[in-house]
Amino acid sequence: MLANHTTLVQFLIDERREHPGASGDLNALILSVALACKAIANRVALGELGGALGSAGAVNVQGEIQQKLDVLANEYFLRANEWGGQVAGMASEELDEPYLLPGGYPRGKYLLIFDPLDGSSNIDVNVSVGSIFSILRTSQPGTDPSPDDFLQPGTEQVCAGYALYGPSTMLVLTVGTGVHAFTLDPGLGEFMLTRASIRIPSVAKEFAINASNRRFWEPAVQRYIDECLAGRTGPREKDFNMRWVASLVAETHRILTRGGVFLYPRDSKDPAKPGRLRLLYEANPMAMLIEQAGGAASTGRGRMLDVVPEHLHQRVPFIFGVKEEVERIESYHLEKNDCPGDSPLYGTRGLFRSTVG
Repeated sequence: MLANHTTLVQFLIDERREHPGASGDLNALILSVALACKAIANRVALGELGGALGSAGAVNVQGEIQQKLDVLANEYFLRANEWGGQVAGMASEELDEPYLLPGGYPRGKYLLIFDPLDGSSNIDVNVSVGSIFSILRTSQPGTDPSPDDFLQPGTEQVCAGYALYGPSTMLVLTVGTGVHAFTLDPGLGEFMLTRASIRIPSVAKEFAINASNRRFWEPAVQRYIDECLAGRTGPREKDFNMRWVASLVAETHRILTRGGVFLYPRDSKDPAKPGRLRLLYEANPMAMLIEQAGGAASTGRGRMLDVVPEHLHQRVPFIFGVKEEVERIESYHLEKNDCPGDSPLYGTRGLFRSTVG
């Protein structure tokens, strides 16, 4: 196997050689993230045998019931990355506030943001889940970061990726030079490069959306989905398949493999939430991967990576996939849609107002 594939370590060394002045801290941090993902993969694979299924009996800052594996995965990320001197601090979807390193550990120059176990509601039915991570530079290396230090637009990411815990465990990442996928060889305990320079197929044949929310969608989204459903006899003049896994990692991996478009759009279901997915932990890292693979990622009204975060656990609408499809959806929003002032949902937030009209 080693003769036929490049290991993650070898890949990162090759990347560093392209930047002779690099310190190696980013490589070390990515390898620590990979270690956490290996540990999580082991616990996920054990299922009920590992005694980690079911509720943890607590609710996280997102208002969601924590699963035991959510808590374990969060701990694996913290323990694997807190001691090495690469990070100044971390932020997790499962924690109210940023995680400050213990006093005896050195503070580095990076910030690590992560969703330790995406799609954990699927654990009990044995559907693929994953982990998502994003790496930023801190404003003051060597010191504890403030919460505001994490509020950087996605364009500032130096690395983003996810681990997929499915029939095989995969690590998919970008350091700004394309998207590369590594498969875990359980015998060696090494991630091996199995897909290099991934490009999203340019023709979309699938779309993914939670159709049960249709009555809450904006006109632009209803129009797009209706046209897809009309198939060969409709304005698109071709048939589409619909998918919905309820695991962002699995949805993203499918699009990177087969193309298509994913929509979790803004809707009127809950006026307090202009979107469902978390900007820092989910949307930004996936948007970086999608763009690096030749696709597009949007709020529905503009580029996702340009959004300036307002708070740590901010939620946003998220549409991504084949560039032509995302641009079509954006154009529908411009042509015909609810005006921001028509609803309290649209009139009270600054995220979308500057990108409409």
